[in-house]
Amino acid sequence: MSKVALIQAEPSKASIRSWLAIVVLGIAMFTVVATEFAPIGLLSSIASDLGRSSATVGLIVTAYALIGAGSALLSAVLPNRFPRKPLLIGLMLMLAAANGLSIIAHSFPILMLARVIGALSHGVFWAMVAALATQMAPPNRTGLATSIVFGGMSIANVLGVPLLNLIGQTWGWRLAFGFLVAACMLTALLMAIVLPQIKAEGSVGFATLASVLRSGKLWRVYTVAIFTVAAHFGAFTYIEPFLRNVPGIAPAMIAALLFGFGAAGLLGNVLTGALIDRFMKWVIAVSLLLMCVSLIGLGTFGLSSGVGTVLALLVVWGAAISVLFIGIQTWVLRTGGKAAISASAVYTTVFNSSSGVGAILGAFVLNNAGLSAIMTSAGLAIVMAFTIVVLDRGVRKTS
Repeated sequence: MSKVALIQAEPSKASIRSWLAIVVLGIAMFTVVATEFAPIGLLSSIASDLGRSSATVGLIVTAYALIGAGSALLSAVLPNRFPRKPLLIGLMLMLAAANGLSIIAHSFPILMLARVIGALSHGVFWAMVAALATQMAPPNRTGLATSIVFGGMSIANVLGVPLLNLIGQTWGWRLAFGFLVAACMLTALLMAIVLPQIKAEGSVGFATLASVLRSGKLWRVYTVAIFTVAAHFGAFTYIEPFLRNVPGIAPAMIAALLFGFGAAGLLGNVLTGALIDRFMKWVIAVSLLLMCVSLIGLGTFGLSSGVGTVLALLVVWGAAISVLFIGIQTWVLRTGGKAAISASAVYTTVFNSSSGVGAILGAFVLNNAGLSAIMTSAGLAIVMAFTIVVLDRGVRKTS
């Protein structure tokens, strides 16, 4: 082989290794998100086993989100020289331990403790993973790298939540957490084999974090995230009891409906990877509009319509929220620039805080107005996010 060919081959090999590492980070995201969302598909089973109401058990989703929000900020102040690979592996093993404790939890306080441990790992991991993926990708393909990582979230919705629901319905919710322990251990092994030695790039530290918190441009993005995430989790936390009350839906059908939601999310993820680097503003705006329509539709006539209508609205919602998770994260990374890791850390805090607040508000609405009102209220919240995006001239199709 000539010298020129060797020179050309080396970047190609490096590129393949980088994209393979990004795919592994996507697998890690699948494991992290499946662990976070596991109680949503198992809410009724856990509540029945532990003798608590669905609204009370839903608080483990809230606590997980709020603690993850606080721990995310740790990634913003870790020095650049601190090696990220062993940290990511350690966090995944910590998540495995938390899921293991969930298996043997025979009281609500012990289950809450297990979720607290998992949330501490979750926040730091989530805050770093997208920024590290874009660091390994070519500068003009950051949106694609983000979509691959968040493809793990979509697949968690497609396969993870429905599979955990099916395991819980068939063999009990504890075995579902056993599946998550195995997934965490396998993911840690893959990261040990495939990930390069990663060091964070760009600005980090308390001064950079303070500058991010003062950025008006970033706070516009964060405000869109607050409305979007709170609305989604306020509704999605209680999707399983909602579906149980739809006429003609047997408990065994719920996993199939959740699969439809997740499959639509995967499709949305693929479309986002193709479009987000060129049409970021319109991708986000259209997705917000579709999510608003689907949630208000579920709240207005979801509990009085048939399976087909509910499935169609779930598909629209699933595709839209998948696009929004990727789109808003990409918007944060572009707006953050050299402070992308700190901007992403704050976004993770905003994301998890909003999901926790959404779950609390969802429980409040459930106890005072019922399941349909949760969906309608969430749809109205999305109107606020849509308005900000449409009016904000800072949303650009390119960085």
